[in-house]
Amino acid sequence: MMSFWDGEKCEHCSHAIVGRRVTLHRLVKRKHVLFENVPAGVCPHCGARFFSANVLKTIQDSLRNRRKAGREVSVPIYSL
Repeated sequence: MMSFWDGEKCEHCSHAIVGRRVTLHRLVKRKHVLFENVPAGVCPHCGARFFSANVLKTIQDSLRNRRKAGREVSVPIYSL
């Protein structure tokens, strides 16, 4: 089975990109947002991540509240 990333090279180090599922952490309007199981192309050499246009569109729609979050978690905050 051919992957979307087959034949693609990392623009940073020229190694072959492989398809993986990743977690994205973003800070949006002073709130932390997590995206789990995001399909991405990942360079196993330097760690660079690449995303297809349709994945980025889905993330954008989610941030504009067009999609409901699957779950929410509370995060402890420590001050030193």
